[in-house]
Amino acid sequence: MIMPRAAGQLLLPANPWFIGFTLVAALMIDMVPAGRLAAMPDVLAVVLVFWGVHQPRRVGVLWAFVFGLLIDVHDGALLGQHALAYSGLSFGAITLHRRLTWFPLGAQAVQVLPLFLAAHALALIVRLLVGGMWPGWTVLLAPLLEAALWPVASVLLLAPQRRAPDRDAHRPL
Repeated sequence: MIMPRAAGQLLLPANPWFIGFTLVAALMIDMVPAGRLAAMPDVLAVVLVFWGVHQPRRVGVLWAFVFGLLIDVHDGALLGQHALAYSGLSFGAITLHRRLTWFPLGAQAVQVLPLFLAAHALALIVRLLVGGMWPGWTVLLAPLLEAALWPVASVLLLAPQRRAPDRDAHRPL
């Protein structure tokens, strides 16, 4: 099998503790009471999509649903609003996971943008159906910022897997 251009280096297996730590850290970042703006990017959504693409057997739709319920409870939103959006987001990421890693990071960001747009649209539709207020047109900035965070998240979250499996002073990698 020919190696993808984007995967120029073989990666070590992802540590399940690191995956759990990054998901909980993203949850904590989303729970910071910074006056939740409509344009604020959802860091947990970016991390869920990342692990859904790179580790689809470990982080799937069930984990996305659970984290969505936690965000719903924290935000005081309609129970299931974020859970539904995160579940759809995770399903889309798992669907794209084989194809997405063949592209460079910029092209990956363009391809995950529709996932983020669809997740925000789904959450917004549910919110409006139950009588919520329109958050304004700045809500369109959040998916763009999340897609812009994709290359940063990819570099940071893949960094522990890029180290040499057997460190040696005579063999720099």
